[in-house]
Amino acid sequence: MLNSFHEIAQTLSHNKLRTFLTGIAVTWGVFMLIVLLGAARGVTNSFERNMAKSSMARIVVWSGRTSIPYKGNREGRAVYMSQKDLKIIPEENARYVDDVTSRLALSGTVSTSAMSVRADLTGVYPNELQLGNRGNLIEGRFINQRDMRDKSKVMVLPQEFAKQLFPPEGKKSVGGRVSNSGLSFLVVGVYESEWHRDIYIPFSTARTMVEDPNILNNINVNLRNVKTEQDGTAAEEGIRSTLSRAHGFDPKDDNAIYIANYFNNSLTAGKAMGILDTAVWALGILTLLTGIVGISNIMFVTVRERTHEIGIRRAIGAKPRQILWQVVTESVVITVLFGYIGIVLGMAVTQLFANVEGNLFLNPTVSLSIALEVTGVLVLSGALAGLFPALKALKIKPVEALMEE
Repeated sequence: MLNSFHEIAQTLSHNKLRTFLTGIAVTWGVFMLIVLLGAARGVTNSFERNMAKSSMARIVVWSGRTSIPYKGNREGRAVYMSQKDLKIIPEENARYVDDVTSRLALSGTVSTSAMSVRADLTGVYPNELQLGNRGNLIEGRFINQRDMRDKSKVMVLPQEFAKQLFPPEGKKSVGGRVSNSGLSFLVVGVYESEWHRDIYIPFSTARTMVEDPNILNNINVNLRNVKTEQDGTAAEEGIRSTLSRAHGFDPKDDNAIYIANYFNNSLTAGKAMGILDTAVWALGILTLLTGIVGISNIMFVTVRERTHEIGIRRAIGAKPRQILWQVVTESVVITVLFGYIGIVLGMAVTQLFANVEGNLFLNPTVSLSIALEVTGVLVLSGALAGLFPALKALKIKPVEALMEE
């Protein structure tokens, strides 16, 4: 074994520049593979986190205008969803529909005795914060069923508005009072969100503040018993059929109502993440292939330079498998040696990604399982790189080899 490693060391030192340049190619290939795998893992983790925060087993429906004449009605007719739809959708689609909620959008000025902000008020149900990753409650409470029942004048502020209305830093916002449209609201909670700035009030309270409380701009349908894309499609078609009968439009008219099927979209996005992982492996291995070709060329040159030595070993009784093992082992060692340099550098870069603030990458570091997979790729690549030179070495006849100078 020691003799084998001594011979490998001689091979590496015989032509340092050629070995170094080829090793750089292997290092670069493995480095790119690790970085790409880490980045892909970070994107996948971020996607899965957002999916976990959001309720993706849902369908959202918006009002639209008909584009197809239907039963004497011309195209272009506005379709307004109403309060009764919240009842008939679960009744007619009990297999897939869990519950149905809605949102009412208002706008106006919210003020205290000292400050005021222009903001959007949104009437919501108690489950709103779980829908669509709208934010995280950081103080107080959210809208509850009692607020809905009593049509309470309570409000949940985004952190940014809490700081403005209740300086300094919104410390006394929960329990404070604000005014809107001549009404006094009690602030019961504060939430933080990177994207949303809505001020939340109970849906039942918002209905008392709009001109026509029966008209709904959108409906949110929470699903159950959905596991496959076929389930999601069946739920969507059932909802569309129910609303088409209730509002008199063609079920095939996609413009009459607009449906966002978040469940099916999440399944499609999950498949895309799987394709991303496969594409990254393919791209990384193709990059690594350039270095492997270089290693193979080194071993071909090494075999040619050691023709005389191989002939002597064959003449004194060395078996073909010993020659094969020597050449393949040298190739594997060179590949793994420079490959691990690439792994270390790649893992260092992915660690830098992990320290970057933002939502694009979440824990993009390479796991032990991936490192073992890359090690397996390196060993296999090194073996393949040395296989063809080794087979060439086996073809060398001892008599001819001994005549080589």
